[in-house]
Order: sequence, then C-alpha cells, then structure tokens
Amino acid sequence: MTYCLAIKVRNGLVFGSDSRSHAGMDHLSVYSKMFTFGIEGQRVFAVLASGNLATTQAVISQIEVDINRNAATNLHAVESTTEAAEYIGGLSLAQQKKHRSDAPTGEKFDNSASFIFGGQIAGRKPRIFLIYPEGNFIAATTGTPYLQIGEMKYGKPVLDRIITQETGLEEAALTAMVSMDSTMRSNATVGPPIEVLIYAKERLKFDRHFIFNEDNPYLMELKSAWDQKIKEAFSELTRFNWQRAEAQANHG
Repeated sequence: MTYCLAIKVRNGLVFGSDSRSHAGMDHLSVYSKMFTFGIEGQRVFAVLASGNLATTQAVISQIEVDINRNAATNLHAVESTTEAAEYIGGLSLAQQKKHRSDAPTGEKFDNSASFIFGGQIAGRKPRIFLIYPEGNFIAATTGTPYLQIGEMKYGKPVLDRIITQETGLEEAALTAMVSMDSTMRSNATVGPPIEVLIYAKERLKFDRHFIFNEDNPYLMELKSAWDQKIKEAFSELTRFNWQRAEAQANHG
C-alpha cells in the first residue's frame, strides 16, 4: 500500500509520500513515489503515484519520453495545469489497457493507479489535482485544500483539524509529516523513506525537497513527541460520570 498527499495553502503547495512497496508482507521494497518535472523559472510539477507499480512506473517513464522527444503534448508544452492533469489521466488509462491485454486470459489482475499532480506555470496559480484510475480528476478547492491517495484514512483526521487556506507552508509540511506518521503507525505497508516537498508560490523551482529515512533523528523525535502529546491531551479530557449516568437511566 501507499500513502501520498498534497496540500494547497495560500502561500504554496506541500507534497508528501512514503516509499514502501510490497508484494505480500514478506516482500517489502523501497520505491520513490514522488517525481518532479519542469523548467526552472517557467514551470514546475510534482507527480505522486499510488497503485500498481508497473502502471505507475510506465506512466512516469512515458512522461519522461514525451518530454525528451518534445511530443505535441508533454509537461514542458502544456498551457495549463488542467491540461497536464488530463494528459496524465490519458497516459494512465493507456497503460492500464495495455497491461490488461498482457495479462493471462481469465486471470484477475488489478493494474489500476491513482496520481496526485500539482505545480505552477508562470503567470498562473499553483494547483493540485487527484487523478483517478478512470482518468478523470478533481482539483483541490478552498473548502477541501488537501488531496490524498492510497492508505488515506489514518492520516485524514489531523488534516481535517489543522489545514486551512491560511495555514503557513511550514505548518502544512509539519501536518503532512504527522499525517504520514499516523498512517505508518496503523498500517505496516506504509513506511519510510518519507519525502516532503515544499513549494512557495511564484518561486518556479523546487529547492525544498526533503527525504527522511527510518532512522532520521527528526522523524524519530516527531513520532515520539506526537505520541506523547496525544497521551497528554487524552489525560486532560473531562471524564464522564458513568455511575451517575447509569443511575439516572435506571430511574428514568
């Protein structure tokens, strides 16, 4: 399983991803799921991938091929991020169709893939999109300023509680890290290295890309501190008087 997320706030974008891939719990591998493209000063894009590894790798490879060949449609030539999201959705559909035709007849084969795509083209606003296996996509909005793919349920509560359009970039990155830690704690198929990319709008280059290995001191400190703060907050919650409630119910 995979967990990737992207956050859009007023001052820019934050992307986060784990790097664990598996074919059963006894066979764990490490693959980066975060890929960057663009021309510094003109356009910058990040792609996060979840799902069938053969499909996601084929899509990323085709993006690179199209750029190198200066294809009619490629990430260096699209005029908008919406056009780019549509392009990636089309590549994903094509690869899924190809892999289905390659599978043995009658064999069940899940080759689906999802992507988060985001970035900025000079003169336009930064945006993030969630691209579904079917090739269609949605964009983050003011009311929903973050997007997730993969094993998303464990990391969602902290995003709901913290992230707004006014959240600062560093705070958004910290929230992404906590969201990732919560997911790793509850699902062993999500794991480090953890990648975090912070993009300040209008900068038009990626120069804050961080990779946290399992033994990274900050990652270990964050995990310990978050665990402790949750326990402290729980201990301070107002206790419910169970005996009084039970007595009132019995006399009701």
